[in-house]
Amino acid sequence: MSTLNKKTVEDIDVRGKKVLVRCDFNVKMEDGVITSDKRIVASLPTIQYLLDQGAKLILCSHLGRPKGEFDPAFSMAPVAKRLSELLGREVILAKDVVGEDAVAKAAALKEGEVLLLENVRFEKGETKNDPELSKKFAALADVYVNDAFGSAHRAHSSTTGVADYLPSAVGYLIQKEIEFIGGALENPKRPLVAILGGAKVSDKIGVINNLIDKCDTVIIGGGMAYTFFKAMGNEVGTSLLDKDNIENAKGMIQKARAKGVNFLLPVDNIIATEYAPDATHMRIYSDSIPDGWMGLDIGPVTAELYAKSIQNAGTVIWNGPMGVSEWENFANGTIAVAKGIAESGAISIIGGGDSAAAIKKLGFADKMSHISTGGGASLEFLEGKELPGIACIDEK
Repeated sequence: MSTLNKKTVEDIDVRGKKVLVRCDFNVKMEDGVITSDKRIVASLPTIQYLLDQGAKLILCSHLGRPKGEFDPAFSMAPVAKRLSELLGREVILAKDVVGEDAVAKAAALKEGEVLLLENVRFEKGETKNDPELSKKFAALADVYVNDAFGSAHRAHSSTTGVADYLPSAVGYLIQKEIEFIGGALENPKRPLVAILGGAKVSDKIGVINNLIDKCDTVIIGGGMAYTFFKAMGNEVGTSLLDKDNIENAKGMIQKARAKGVNFLLPVDNIIATEYAPDATHMRIYSDSIPDGWMGLDIGPVTAELYAKSIQNAGTVIWNGPMGVSEWENFANGTIAVAKGIAESGAISIIGGGDSAAAIKKLGFADKMSHISTGGGASLEFLEGKELPGIACIDEK
């Protein structure tokens, strides 16, 4: 996917036009209160730009997983309130998604006004990408802008279907994601180092295979490392093991070797007697994990080795923690890698999800070049897949 071949908000004339913007307002909530507004804040540059250009804005997003019908627990009301505070102007909330109230409020919009539709997943057709629903979305507006990178890997009515019926462009958030992740894959500043952690090998097979073709170094950590150990003939005790992918893991090690890619696996581990934050734990070298013990983090020798491999990198892509980073006893590997990236001076791209959460929690967020807003979307992008929410947008 080329970095600049899609229309952006700056390529379209929006003055006096109604613009439907698909945002990612799928915020964390507890008891109806927003606990993190980062995703709302991330959408502000696009919203503000369109308002400054004299557009009439209609925003839409999903929130949680309602079952295709109205559910007050998943209403966008708290989002409308927070967005009003951030924009310093009232955000009008529709009582429905594409029903009478939304249609009437969209028709009455004036330049500089903002309307937020109810949760798009209140509509049964949304996740089925139902053309009838897509047409109803399109009927509300003159132009469609997708700025929801976190949902760009889903072909739903509000992310792809609506683009069949309206002129379309991407917002600043998606543009930034395409430029950073796309740029790192197509034309990276070298050496290009990829660090892949997390639990399951099955989630990352496509990503690892794609990155072996592009990287100088691939570093493996997290629960999935133990499937690679098993592939090398080592014992892994009760560690997480993806039995179905042992052969795939073996194939990836061989592929990296054949291509001259530095493929690093942990040389020592922190192992524990059970999966618990206060479990009895110790350090052991990687060639054999005893029966009844499980690996929950990379060890200090590995942490140092990984940090060293990052030192001279030109570009670093990181997706997935090195251990159970939410527990203090098993967070040291993830902390060491985060610190290594922060100090490397490399262009650093953090995939969404757990790695992004770990980086923020550890206080390294401002040291990273780019933290992706989409876990699943960034993984599919790194895998080299075309994302439907971007593919559907008009070419320049």
